[in-house]
Amino acid sequence: MAERLRHDLAQDGLPADVIEADVSRSIRRVASAPVLIVLCLTMADMDSYPDRRRSELEYLMAVQSAAMAGQNLLLAAHEAGFGACWMCAPLFCPDAVRDVLQLPADWQPQGLITLGYPAESREKTRRPLKEMMLWR
Repeated sequence: MAERLRHDLAQDGLPADVIEADVSRSIRRVASAPVLIVLCLTMADMDSYPDRRRSELEYLMAVQSAAMAGQNLLLAAHEAGFGACWMCAPLFCPDAVRDVLQLPADWQPQGLITLGYPAESREKTRRPLKEMMLWR
């Protein structure tokens, strides 16, 4: 994943020092986690449709299902006192993830959750709910 990130950032024209700082930060985040969970989807058990519109919607439903499973995992980890973080890196290099983990060809990596005991405690600030909702 680091090599793909490095390549993509270089293609964006970023300076080498910025690229290496970002890649190093990413490597530290993944390598320091005691547990890594890769969330994947497969269309094997999903419905099949003859038209493109419904097929795309079925795929979108599978993506949403994988994301909701990840969210539930994050909530359960929090309740159990663990620190966890969702990372989308596998979306940018699914073949590398599939190869390294020897995943079945039809498994599509969607996210990576780092899991462990938090190294530090901090209070999260959130925007007020009224700023995040639209009432009509």
